[in-house]
Amino acid sequence: MDAPHTIRIGLIGRGTPRPVPRRHPMLEPIFAALEDVGVDPVPIAYAETAAEQARALLLGCDGAVVWVNPVTDGVDRSEFDTLLREVAAQGVWISAHPDVILKMGVKEVLTRTKSLGWGSDAHCYDTVETFRREFPVRLAAERTRVLKPNRGNGSQGVLKVEVTSPGGAFDADSLLTVVEARGDATETGVRLGDFMDRYDAYLAGGGRLIDQDLQPRVGEGLVRCYMCQDRVVGFSEQFPRARGPGEPASAAFGMASDKTMHEEMAPRFQGLRRSMETDWTPGLQRLLDIETGALPVLWDADFFYGPKTPDGENSYVLCEINISCVAPFPPGAAPRIAAAARDRAAEFRTAFRTKFAGSAS
Repeated sequence: MDAPHTIRIGLIGRGTPRPVPRRHPMLEPIFAALEDVGVDPVPIAYAETAAEQARALLLGCDGAVVWVNPVTDGVDRSEFDTLLREVAAQGVWISAHPDVILKMGVKEVLTRTKSLGWGSDAHCYDTVETFRREFPVRLAAERTRVLKPNRGNGSQGVLKVEVTSPGGAFDADSLLTVVEARGDATETGVRLGDFMDRYDAYLAGGGRLIDQDLQPRVGEGLVRCYMCQDRVVGFSEQFPRARGPGEPASAAFGMASDKTMHEEMAPRFQGLRRSMETDWTPGLQRLLDIETGALPVLWDADFFYGPKTPDGENSYVLCEINISCVAPFPPGAAPRIAAAARDRAAEFRTAFRTKFAGSAS
């Protein structure tokens, strides 16, 4: 009879070849929770210059939970995602798998799921021609739109684009004010034609731009709903950055990094919790063809406050979904994440061994 197998799960982040410290303040709750459910946690640091070291450590694990942003210091995840796909094909469970990220962890989720109750007026531009044809029409009608690159983190590349030319003819010479969500840097007097030129190479190279309407209550901040697969495990609130002297708080576009954490039973967010668990997450799975077992063990959905309901309650509008590197997270979520990771890794290992045995026979 085979000896009992201890599940080993890697916790992988970007860094030097030196392993992620055992007492890393962000990951320590996950380390401890994994040990509490009988799992051996393995710290792994990924760097392109030491990919083989990460590969060897991953292949010694039954699974891995990943904290690597889409873009860090100008470097994307393309090589890393190739590595994850390769080790997954060899029997290592990965959360979140790169293929799942491409379905739900990109800004295009705003257009793919806008039929759900969290939807907004969002559109995708996947070619230079589509962007040049459709964006000016929407901008002329609304006077303000928000553009987001399909992949990114920390609000990199997210812009508020506002028409500042007076009413009348709207063409390539119309003037814009462009505000970055990351840092609130502002450009004024930008020609529309020059602005659209900036995206030619990005779109021609396979990039996608998401165009969303500006939410009127953006100045009130964001609510982040933390999920462990299809269940809510907590919330946080994130407020606009402090403004300069004489600038109203409502003018804020970008958010401060600090977050106020709330546990999953926080009374103010029970309506949002019900919507996420009974309607929106099942709807997302249906629209994007994602089984519950393939959902990440840690992900979050960021929401703007939408219009008030007739009974005075808040509604919510999806801003984005984060999967690649969710941190921080409510401390009470760690046991749920650990148990789900253990179960998914064990199931994946069993399924892989059964498939391999069947193909060998």
